[in-house]
Amino acid sequence: MQEHDVLNLIKLADTAINAEDFDTLVELYSDDAVLVVQPGQIARGKVQIRKAFEAIAKHFGNTLTVTQGKAQVIEGGGTALVIMETVLHTGEAKEPIDRRATYVFVQDETRGWLCTVDNSYGTDLLDED
Repeated sequence: MQEHDVLNLIKLADTAINAEDFDTLVELYSDDAVLVVQPGQIARGKVQIRKAFEAIAKHFGNTLTVTQGKAQVIEGGGTALVIMETVLHTGEAKEPIDRRATYVFVQDETRGWLCTVDNSYGTDLLDED
C-alpha cells in the first residue's frame, strides 16, 4: 500500500529539522499555520514558526533528531488529520522523548499538502492546567 503524501512531507520535515534546514521546513507550512512550541505557547505564521524551530534547536544544543513511528492519516474534504508516534532524540537525554503527535494538513490547489497545525504534544495538552 502506498504511503499518504502527507507522511512523505512529514519525513521531509524531519530531515529538515535534523539538518536545521529551516528554509525548507517553513515551506511545508501554510502561511497561517500554527505550531505548538510547548504547552501554552503557540507560534503563528511562517516567521514565528521558523524562529521557534531555531530556538528549539538551540535549546537542545543543536543535537535534536526527530523520527516517526506508527501513523494514521484520516482524510476528508481536502483536510488530513495525522496521528503519529514522534520520537525526539537529543544529545543530552539518555532516553528518547516519545510523543503521540497530531498534525493537520490542508490541500492547496497550487502547492499541494501544507501543514496548518503542528502539535507534537498531541492530546497531552489536555493534561495541562
